[in-house]
Amino acid sequence: MVQNLIKQLPAPEQLSVLGEMKDEYEDLAEAEQFGVVMSSVKKLMPRLQAILFKLQFEEQLNNIKPDIVSVTAACEELRKSQTFSKLLEIILLVGNYMNSGSRNGKAFGFSISYLCKLRDTKSADLKQTLLHFLADVCQEQYPDVMGFADELIHVEKASRVSAETLQKNLEMMGRQMKSLEKDLETFPPPQSDKDLFVEKMSSFVGSASEQYEKLDLLHKNMDKQFNDLGEYYVFDPKKISVEEFFGDLNTFKNMFQQAVKENQKRKEAEEKIKRAKLAREKDEKEKEEKLKKNQLLDINAEGDETGIMDGLLEALQSGAAFRRKRGPRQAANHRRAGHAVTNILAKELMQEESPQSSKVPAKKKTTEESEEPKLEGAESLEELLETAPTRSN
Repeated sequence: MVQNLIKQLPAPEQLSVLGEMKDEYEDLAEAEQFGVVMSSVKKLMPRLQAILFKLQFEEQLNNIKPDIVSVTAACEELRKSQTFSKLLEIILLVGNYMNSGSRNGKAFGFSISYLCKLRDTKSADLKQTLLHFLADVCQEQYPDVMGFADELIHVEKASRVSAETLQKNLEMMGRQMKSLEKDLETFPPPQSDKDLFVEKMSSFVGSASEQYEKLDLLHKNMDKQFNDLGEYYVFDPKKISVEEFFGDLNTFKNMFQQAVKENQKRKEAEEKIKRAKLAREKDEKEKEEKLKKNQLLDINAEGDETGIMDGLLEALQSGAAFRRKRGPRQAANHRRAGHAVTNILAKELMQEESPQSSKVPAKKKTTEESEEPKLEGAESLEELLETAPTRSN
């Protein structure tokens, strides 16, 4: 409200004219009546400006002080950070290795602004940048460097500070403070007992001056810290501003962290592809082994059947089958399985001895097949063979 009043307040000449209309106060409009009352206040504009400064002082203090503290803390963090210094060494080493053989291959240092250009150098396949490679090297070989961002927590805030604006605001506060002190020294005596302007403002100026002096000392310390940082990192603080320097650092910090995340995603994608490939190869191998196993089983089955028949024929031809004695249980087992085997043997014998079997009438086979159930009492293959022709007759 005070600020709007200062903007809308009539010029001193107009206030003087309104002051001469005191006798016509009742006949004036409300706005003109307000002007008549205001014209009676001595040093009206200095009073209003002092009141406005008092109302805004705390806000200005809270706007300036955090910025000074952030820049000062960021300067101290950069000087003390061992991990960031180590990271700069690694970057210098990688840069010298890449530039080996050229005039830039034996550099002793580089500008901080170069950090943001690491992303511009790309690999041959354009899939990675030098920053991604650097992040990968640090993560695998220098894991302690990965926490450098945790040691530079004030860099982000410092990157948003304009040293020029900070200086102007601080200087304006100083001018307002001196102007108020001067006005209080030349201020006329109170117009009435209710006029407490000088008393109240004198108390405020004493407290505000003390806070301003502390703020000014903090600002001078900030300038000193930044100048020392320029000497430490070899840059000109007059050419590179606070906002520009810490802006580059904050950009690099964010880019580095983003590169780490992208590397992690890339590795996960590669691992996923690798697992899928291994699973596919495993499935194909299992199918191939299953196919080979089935083929082998088919071959073994054919070989087993051929081997059994060859063994039985050999036993019959040599007479070994007629010389073996069986116990009652073996004979019973043999009789239960004998029908199928007897039929197979009979067929094989008839095929091999076709000249002899051709003399036997065709109905003999029919007779044997019709009387097969009666052969269950035979004790051996010899008896079976002896009784078969008799019963067929």
